[in-house]
Amino acid sequence: MTEETRTDQPAQSPPPENPPEDPGTSPTDTPPTDTPPTDTPPTDTPPGSARSLWRDRNFSIFWAAQTLSVAGDSFALIAVPLLILHTTGSVAQMGLLTGVSGAASVAAGVFAGVLVDRFDRRRLLIGCDLARCVLYALIPLAWLTGPHIWLLYAVLPLAAAVGMLFQVTYVSTVRSLVGDRHVTEANGRLYATAAAAGILGPMLAGVVAGVWGASAAIAVNAGSFAVSAIGVYLVRIPRHAPAAGQAGERSWRDLVAGAVFLWRHPVLRVLTVLLSFFIFLTLGLTDIVIFRLKHDLGQSDAVIGGVLGGAAVGTMIGSLVVARVRKRAGFGPTWIGAQTVGGLAIIAIGFTGGVWGVAVAMAGYLACVSVAGICSMSLRQQVTPDHLLGRVTSAFWTIHFSLGPVGAAALGWGAARFGTSAVFVFAGCCCLLLAAAALCTPVRLRHPEAAGAAVSGPR
Repeated sequence: MTEETRTDQPAQSPPPENPPEDPGTSPTDTPPTDTPPTDTPPTDTPPGSARSLWRDRNFSIFWAAQTLSVAGDSFALIAVPLLILHTTGSVAQMGLLTGVSGAASVAAGVFAGVLVDRFDRRRLLIGCDLARCVLYALIPLAWLTGPHIWLLYAVLPLAAAVGMLFQVTYVSTVRSLVGDRHVTEANGRLYATAAAAGILGPMLAGVVAGVWGASAAIAVNAGSFAVSAIGVYLVRIPRHAPAAGQAGERSWRDLVAGAVFLWRHPVLRVLTVLLSFFIFLTLGLTDIVIFRLKHDLGQSDAVIGGVLGGAAVGTMIGSLVVARVRKRAGFGPTWIGAQTVGGLAIIAIGFTGGVWGVAVAMAGYLACVSVAGICSMSLRQQVTPDHLLGRVTSAFWTIHFSLGPVGAAALGWGAARFGTSAVFVFAGCCCLLLAAAALCTPVRLRHPEAAGAAVSGPR
């Protein structure tokens, strides 16, 4: 099941993973103590202090900027598939472009962690936002002279690669910005407001696409990245200690450092493998939902935007309850439960024949994506030393998304050949099998943070 995207979907991302643990968390949630002391910023109120996040100026600006950016980014979530569908009428083409973009993300993920751990994270965030602003702006400008599908195959994979670098930097920045004490709370708030923005965004995107065309909705997305860049520029992000290394050190050692840490940690290792199969089954689901609403149910662009916007309420609900649920039930029951209910929601989409049924099932699915994504990202942030966090995040997403492009293309092909209902039922049943498999692994533990307490990694 997709997690950690800016739109929650990385998010999507983003958008997004994008996580919860209140001051009442177990002491075992504290990451290893080999985090360099230089990661603590020279401020009057250091990260992790008792000071409320509501009074943290840096986090508040960062929070607001990313919320506005996600609102704009949700325009592309609707506009890009509609642009392809209006131009080609092919669900297979939608899946193929999603797959190509996903492959670019995987390729970028191989190097993203090294860049994040060795360079200034604030500058990387700003640079990624500006690059995506320019790339997405090219699409509406080119569409002024008519459709150019080839441009989408050039621009969107590049934007996806830059987006991967942004996401790795983003996740690696949150902990240094707020400290271990507030990392789950901060991630939960980022998710919740991103979900709220994601409710309004798709609705407006559907209206804009219906009145001015899908390319105009993409133009709004380009503008959102400019706003995000300005917001990050105003934030004081503590400088981290760059990963140590000799001048002649082979770069491949940096590239595998994150993967080695994941492999050595018994819970993260299994979690990464399971999520790789979940992403194979779910990366292309949004495309199939849009095709089902447009082709099978004959709905307008505005209705499609309304359905996906309304479904985003599920993401917001999930992000608001995850901290409390995890605190009471523990990591394993929360994560496995979310994946199980999410699989059932996917099956329900295949059986429902009305717009309201699709909206409700999608809301349930996105709520589960939110809960599972926040849980897994929080765990990774809590147990990984800061000097390795960028490389571990990069390795996780590279492995996590490696099967996604193939899955997205396969779902598009399957929908074209067997129909959307068959695809939803198949994907949902496979998700249930994966959730059942997790019961036989360390992922089922209530407090897996302690399972890898002795795990460390190279600097």
